[in-house]
Amino acid sequence: MGKRIITALIMGSVLIAVLLLAPAAVARALFALFIAAGAWEWSLFLGTDQRAVRLGFVLAVALLAVGLQVLLASRAGFALLMQLSALCWALAFFWLLIAPERVSGWSAALGGVVALVPTWVALTRMVELWPRGAQWALFVLVLAYSADTGAFFAGRAFGRVKLAPRVSPGKTWEGAIGGMALAAVVAALGARWFALPMPIFLPLCLLGAAFSIVGDLTESMFKRAAGLKDSGRLFPGHGGVLDRIDSVLGATPILCVGLLWLGVGA
Repeated sequence: MGKRIITALIMGSVLIAVLLLAPAAVARALFALFIAAGAWEWSLFLGTDQRAVRLGFVLAVALLAVGLQVLLASRAGFALLMQLSALCWALAFFWLLIAPERVSGWSAALGGVVALVPTWVALTRMVELWPRGAQWALFVLVLAYSADTGAFFAGRAFGRVKLAPRVSPGKTWEGAIGGMALAAVVAALGARWFALPMPIFLPLCLLGAAFSIVGDLTESMFKRAAGLKDSGRLFPGHGGVLDRIDSVLGATPILCVGLLWLGVGA
């Protein structure tokens, strides 16, 4: 637990410093680093340990991310990407419900592209083009991590009823409720900070928090199929990069669709 808290404090400090104090190019590079590292870890889900295949997957994710950012540079193009990504996460939700055991190397590869690419495009676009974009990117990250943190501590303290035993036996409904409760607090603070209507913004954030759980469970599904406990060991007490960003991958497109509808994004 001590390692987990110290690591979280260090990562949080770095993110805040980069987003609020450094030029947008630094944030762009940091997001690219995290997505590339996440793609490297995700490549383990493809069912091969061949370095050439894994590097090829990372390269494909990078090229697609840059290509889509250029091709869909307009607001309408970006909105379309986020809507398609949100649809894919809705399909992932039903996948988790119906057939989480049916995972192949090809489905894992496609899932990685769909999960990683839109999030990089979205976060970099926020910091570069949106009004108060660095603050919005930080809010998206904090909301996802608050849902994750609330679920972790509530699950440890009160967890009894399994949330998705076929995918991740350690996660509970009590933990999920705790995560949503903490996310609601963050959402209420965000509504005041960004001066957005609470009756609209709070449900949007709760939906984003719910899909952060879907993102977490989706990564767990692929890890389970690959016989892995953690995606990596980069962060002491936390596991790998994917173990830290899986909730962000699920939440970001949902939040972007809603924020664009509210007229926030560019």
